[in-house]
Amino acid sequence: MFRLIKWLFYLAILGFIALVAYTYVGPFFGADFSPPQDEIRQEIILETN
Repeated sequence: MFRLIKWLFYLAILGFIALVAYTYVGPFFGADFSPPQDEIRQEIILETN
């Protein structure tokens, strides 16, 4: 049982390292992680007494 938990722990660490590496190397392969740069305007009506 301890071997399975240890194996899953190593797999999670490896997955985390792969995810961090993908965020740094992804833009070289065409992955764009930047949010869309659109301006959004919305009218807000405040009610006063």
